Amino acid sequence: MTSSHPPADASAQATAVDEMLVTGTASRYPIICSAAPANALTFVELPKFDLDLYIQNYSAWDCIRKLAPDEPEATRDEAWIDATEKSNKAETQRLESELKGYKNNLIKESIRVPLQDIHSAGHTGNMGNEDLGRHFEAIGKLNDATEAYSRMRQDVSTTKHIIDCGMHLANVSLYRRDWNMVLTNIGKITGVQSPDEEETLQSFVRLLSGIAHLNIGSYLEAAKNLLLTDFAVPPAQYNHVTSPNDIAIYGGLTALATMDRTELQRRVLDNQSFRTFLEHEPHIRKAVSLFVSGRYSNCLSILESYRSDYLLDVYLRQHVKDLYKRIRTKCIVQYFLPFSRITLESLDAAFGLPGESLEEELMAMIRNDFLNARIDARNKLLVAVQPDPRADMQRQSLKAAKKYERDATEHLRRINIISAGLEVLPGKVEKPGPPDEWFDERANVALMESMETEESTKVQEA
Repeated sequence: MTSSHPPADASAQATAVDEMLVTGTASRYPIICSAAPANALTFVELPKFDLDLYIQNYSAWDCIRKLAPDEPEATRDEAWIDATEKSNKAETQRLESELKGYKNNLIKESIRVPLQDIHSAGHTGNMGNEDLGRHFEAIGKLNDATEAYSRMRQDVSTTKHIIDCGMHLANVSLYRRDWNMVLTNIGKITGVQSPDEEETLQSFVRLLSGIAHLNIGSYLEAAKNLLLTDFAVPPAQYNHVTSPNDIAIYGGLTALATMDRTELQRRVLDNQSFRTFLEHEPHIRKAVSLFVSGRYSNCLSILESYRSDYLLDVYLRQHVKDLYKRIRTKCIVQYFLPFSRITLESLDAAFGLPGESLEEELMAMIRNDFLNARIDARNKLLVAVQPDPRADMQRQSLKAAKKYERDATEHLRRINIISAGLEVLPGKVEKPGPPDEWFDERANVALMESMETEESTKVQEA
């Protein structure tokens, strides 16, 4: 569980509140059910913070009211709500009026950058869209924060400005759980980075991409991005999003669910940077090592012992079931691969779950083409379906013969059409020539006579 000491900024506070509310609502232990939302209230009841985290459904106060109604924190703090609401509204009005003043005076730099940047640059302005966006972000108005950060684009003039704008929008999209917009804004950042900026921001960009791909179900892309995260980057750059422990868990589970043994060895176990992350979660490294070495049942038992912890994770909890199912399917397929047939009893001993039928699971895997086998229900065997080379050759030969017959028929049809004179030829386009009047001899003679008459008349008049 997150520490009870409030984080440094509003972004980290919101993440911490989410973690504690998930822990409180998902736990089966009464002491945790009451302690986690109560601890969340200590994060929420801070000056200038998100009121929705306190008063809306599934908020900190709502959770503790339902889970522990006798606790002192279950009483709604109306005085704090009124004071915070007035303070947030007054600050919003002040910032918007100052921004309007800078727009009227056309102080472009003041419109864009925040107070500390303006002072460091020697400007006299003291407000901008960035500060307004940060204020909206802190009080939970994420749509307004997105609009404020988007307005920064109108006044950007350097690559750094574009990157700052994209980073703000990506972070707000992350808190809104708008994963497609996270990827869109990250794409805008990567398209304008210089080599030095790329080295600095690459790990954070890959981390955000990995979390976004994880939450839209693109587990392979999530694994590729998370495995490339550089451990040398200080955690302070991304601790408002996640932690080194979480990077190890997300990267390890998504890699196990999507990569084969060779890729796991090369991209995970032989990856020096990611192995440093795995030192924070040694059971993930052990599970990957067991899968690579072919000890699949031990790999699954380790993961199963940590399932309850992962169900309390903010980003991972909705994907634990799917990821575990994919990993289990891979383990069964790899376990069966060396055999031509195997008893269902031995499979049940290795992979059986209490209260569940392994035979039905195998049937589902066969239907979905994950397992190339058939079940011998009489002898209780799982039999590999061996490809018949002769049947494959005959199938390919028949396919080639049908294609040759179809092509030959088309050629003969075209020959017969041409020989019968039924071919439609493209018409010739005639260029327009001179008008017919040019070739009328009488008209030309009359024209010449009239011209001579006019000339003689002009001479006589002269």
